[in-house]
Amino acid sequence: MKKLLTVFLTVLMLAGVCIPFASAADNDFVPVIRFIASSDTHVRDDSDTNANRIRMMLEETYVISDGDSVYNALDAFIVAGDLTNDGTESEFNKFWNAVSSTKREDTQFMGVVPKNHDGWTMNRKDMRNCYSSITGEEPDFHKVINGFHFIGISASPLDGVQYSDSQLKWLKAQLKEAVKDTPDKPVFFIHHEHNRNTVYGSSTYDGWGITRFKSILKNYPQVVDFSGHSHYPLNDPRSIWQGKYTCIGTGAIYYSEFTIDEMRAYDPPGCYDTATYWIVEVNAEGDLHLRGRDINADEQLCEYYISNPADKSNREYTPAKQKAASSAPAFADGAGLEIENLGGGKAKVSAPAAQSTDGKPVVLYRIAVKNQFGVTIEKKWVLPKYYEANTPDTVEFELENLANGNLEISVVAENAYGMQSSPLRLKLDVNDGLNPFESILAAIKAFFNHIKMYLEQLFG
Repeated sequence: MKKLLTVFLTVLMLAGVCIPFASAADNDFVPVIRFIASSDTHVRDDSDTNANRIRMMLEETYVISDGDSVYNALDAFIVAGDLTNDGTESEFNKFWNAVSSTKREDTQFMGVVPKNHDGWTMNRKDMRNCYSSITGEEPDFHKVINGFHFIGISASPLDGVQYSDSQLKWLKAQLKEAVKDTPDKPVFFIHHEHNRNTVYGSSTYDGWGITRFKSILKNYPQVVDFSGHSHYPLNDPRSIWQGKYTCIGTGAIYYSEFTIDEMRAYDPPGCYDTATYWIVEVNAEGDLHLRGRDINADEQLCEYYISNPADKSNREYTPAKQKAASSAPAFADGAGLEIENLGGGKAKVSAPAAQSTDGKPVVLYRIAVKNQFGVTIEKKWVLPKYYEANTPDTVEFELENLANGNLEISVVAENAYGMQSSPLRLKLDVNDGLNPFESILAAIKAFFNHIKMYLEQLFG
């Protein structure tokens, strides 16, 4: 039986299926609370798309909850900021109409409003008052649901102050109270911006993280911190982080974003069609079961089990441990590249999608072209749609500025931790490409375009 289970898990990983990495016994997992953790709904006056995604998210989760024979409640619905796109009163009304028209009475709503999109039109005080008058909820809150504490904090009412000293004092008091009440259970903290250098999108270079809460949170291993803002994908394994406390990136209801090499805040084609969120369950022992979902496809993207984070010895999701547990993706035996010569030094290349060997997604393909002397004359990368449920089974890209002569194209697949597959290689003889002079000019032009792109990303 053990051998059969090993074979089954291996097949799942080779197929690229996300499976849990922690040691919680999923077959025996009995929830005592279930909630949605989402962010960045960006409801707009000029479009119904994002408001409809809120309805779809709730409806899909109710179907899942109702179908659970063990525990069929959806106890809470979290939106970690940027409820609206421009922070207008009409957008707040539209947001709340989408929530209140779909949310059942026994599902508690918990939202926060940040200085970012929700604060674009009004001053901070008016923003907070508008949110409260429309939703009936406080922008800073501490709720207890089924014995679990939820603490949320919105932007300060003081313009120019992101989070005030009085708010930080309040947060310390609420955390102290929560931990005194339930020292052996996770305590959920909701705010908009990631804590810097924790989850994917929060690094100093990414630019989407803040440091305001870190000196407080480091004293509370019980904290499970939900944040958004970056729109970086939740099914990227770097979106779960553990250190002295636990952080979980919520992805976004409205579009996905990335950092790739020196390119910060990269929005790929079609990214505005993506919409993701978490279903979070907790059992009586304080273990977490997380399911990342694609709203548009109504499918699961990833699944994690996290042993009770209130016990600071349960830290399976530190970056170092996750990298150590990772392994490079692989192309199937016999896989190869296909090429179409487009003429004029251009070619279209397709490669089969690589397979995961560890349940973690393939996040990038790197391409290199070398001339007959082994000199690399072109490099590029392709981002696969791993952040959607329906990922294509092939990867396509175009090459330009191919000089005449014997060339070699290589493609490697890469996971979130930089581990690379063995390359697929293809040799070709280009007879109608650029002449040597044109090739040199093209290479110089490509170099300066690369520098220009880098500076634009660096300085905005």
